[in-house]
Amino acid sequence: MDNRAFTEADQHLLTEIMLHRRDVRGNNFLPDPVPEEVVTQILRAATLAPSVGYSQPWEFVMVENPDIRRRVVADFEAQNGKAEELFSGDRRDLYARLKLEGILEAPVNIAVFYKPADGPVLGQTSMVEVGEYSVVCAIQNMWLMARALNVGMGWVSILNPDTVKDLLNAPADNKLVGYLCLGYVRQFFDTPELERLEWDRRKPLDAVIYVDGYD
Repeated sequence: MDNRAFTEADQHLLTEIMLHRRDVRGNNFLPDPVPEEVVTQILRAATLAPSVGYSQPWEFVMVENPDIRRRVVADFEAQNGKAEELFSGDRRDLYARLKLEGILEAPVNIAVFYKPADGPVLGQTSMVEVGEYSVVCAIQNMWLMARALNVGMGWVSILNPDTVKDLLNAPADNKLVGYLCLGYVRQFFDTPELERLEWDRRKPLDAVIYVDGYD
């Protein structure tokens, strides 16, 4: 329908979905399987994301093999140990207690790749990274649709992307953008977990807006 208009109730509902989206960790996933049609809805939402030059540069690998998952976890543990060393004091102690992935616990694992085009892409000639940004938009769509379907999603970023590429036999030019864990959850918290644990807090809007530059 051309020129579709949305109601105030629609706008409020979208705000509620965004407000209650959460990054779900392994200690919160349930073992219940996610129906194939629900996973398809989430993937279809990804393909509705904006992309530079309508390039749609995303590809998705469903990671079902338990051995591959265990090897991804092993890489996470190696990378997580390195990351912990970057923090000190109370912050390091808190980091060590955090559960930062749900690779084995989540019923669904999806690796999301950026596939570069063979030739020039409209709008991507000056800022080549906008192709990868398009894939991030797709992941955000997945997160919002998952939450609307009452499915939890977590983004595991503490991984060596080359290791994951090797495990999944990804083409050399493809770039891992996100490793996602999806499943039903025990609880959706009212506030983000890292805020609940006092790791950080949400920035006020006026702290991130500037007018006509940073002066």
